[in-house]
Amino acid sequence: MTFDFTSWPPSLLEDQLDALTLLATTYALSHSLLYLPPAQQQPRVPAAAIHAPISLFPSPVPRRLFELARRLQSTYNLLYARIATDVEFLDRVMGAVEGVGKVDDFVGQLWTGWKQLREQGLVQPLQLGLFRSDYLLHAGGELKQVEFNTISSSFGTLSQRTAALHRYLFASTGYYGAFPGMKADDFPPNETTTGLVGGLAAAHAAYGVPGAKILFVVQSGERNVFDQRLLEYELLEKHSIHVLRRTFDELGVNASLDSNSALFVSGTQISTVYFRAGYTPTDYPTSAQYTTRFLLERSRAIKCPSIALQLAGGKKVQQVLAEPGVLERFVEDADARELLRASWMGMWALEDGVERARHQHPKLVLKPQREGGGNNVYKEAIPPFLDALPEPERAAWIAMELIEPPAGIGGYLVRSGAESAVRTEVVSELGIFGWALFGGEDGMVEEKEVGWLVRTKGKESNEGGVATGFSVLDSVLLVD
Repeated sequence: MTFDFTSWPPSLLEDQLDALTLLATTYALSHSLLYLPPAQQQPRVPAAAIHAPISLFPSPVPRRLFELARRLQSTYNLLYARIATDVEFLDRVMGAVEGVGKVDDFVGQLWTGWKQLREQGLVQPLQLGLFRSDYLLHAGGELKQVEFNTISSSFGTLSQRTAALHRYLFASTGYYGAFPGMKADDFPPNETTTGLVGGLAAAHAAYGVPGAKILFVVQSGERNVFDQRLLEYELLEKHSIHVLRRTFDELGVNASLDSNSALFVSGTQISTVYFRAGYTPTDYPTSAQYTTRFLLERSRAIKCPSIALQLAGGKKVQQVLAEPGVLERFVEDADARELLRASWMGMWALEDGVERARHQHPKLVLKPQREGGGNNVYKEAIPPFLDALPEPERAAWIAMELIEPPAGIGGYLVRSGAESAVRTEVVSELGIFGWALFGGEDGMVEEKEVGWLVRTKGKESNEGGVATGFSVLDSVLLVD
């Protein structure tokens, strides 16, 4: 029997909902499912924490589509490793001479700095990617990719804890028998923390210098600090690898290279640079932050990601891959190409299809080359946006057909400080994590699929970022 999405979530009595909300929020506070509270200026020593926004019930995901998404991840890991090492392709698509960088200043700055470093001679060929491929369920029972993330792919550790939260709620309450068909095997395991740490540890081992540390490049006043700290703790506890956390401004003062291009921060050699900042123009308010980024890039430390891999994650690359004949450049296996193409919606370059976008706007989203949520233009907002967009800047945007998720599915969403959970119609996005270590002389790619997340938002919201306040953290309930 096919699962009826409109029957979800099961109804609860008011006292059951109150009890479940209390169990969920206290579990979250007890198990590091946390955020720092909003503040104009975060104190150096935090005085409080709040639970991250969460759902009370997991989201139903068809078993076959969940397994398909997991199988696809290794193919995507290999695909983006190959794109990041294809200099000619990235120059053409993202460069400042003929690609996106000529009209997008942020992309252009990164590409120009990378080109200059290439001409001087980059000393570290190895690259590490910690990836996340995001999907929505599409009408008719298909799995469609929203985007592929190559920098600061967040919420791995908090998603693992959200999955554990839902298993706990089921084990302790049975969800009050509200959905009799639910069983423990329908809650898939999630070990994303160990998986992501495994990628960082592999890069550290490949660097091969005893006593070196991993550098986390972070934003000032980061509220999502616990998601990062949990990676740091496991690196130390299970791999004996120490971590330094620094902002770009701090690195501008205490980062340097020795005569062999080894990177030192506060006198400590760095094996791997893991960027949890640097994906948005606001991380580079002056030229000093770009200078620091380029210093890190030209070092012998392994970058996660390199500038090349960050550029490979651009929306323009996603669109160009969908053009006829392009995927063959990177993927030899015909079956793999078929699965990849089946996961994509229709996309086109905005500069070549403005009138098409204007005509089809109720079923479209326009995307720039930005990460972090809150950047896209949807549906009715598209025509006035096109009217105001200067013609040269169209090349920095792509048009993508909107994914149509199942209608009528609901959820109970809980935010810190709210009186109770809110029941509303929702849309849930599935993300699959993976990592790849690549770029050596042998051409080998070490890669793994390492876990998953679910982010759920009210259906009235177009955007989907948790950190930007649109979504809550969720997990998977496998259904047939």
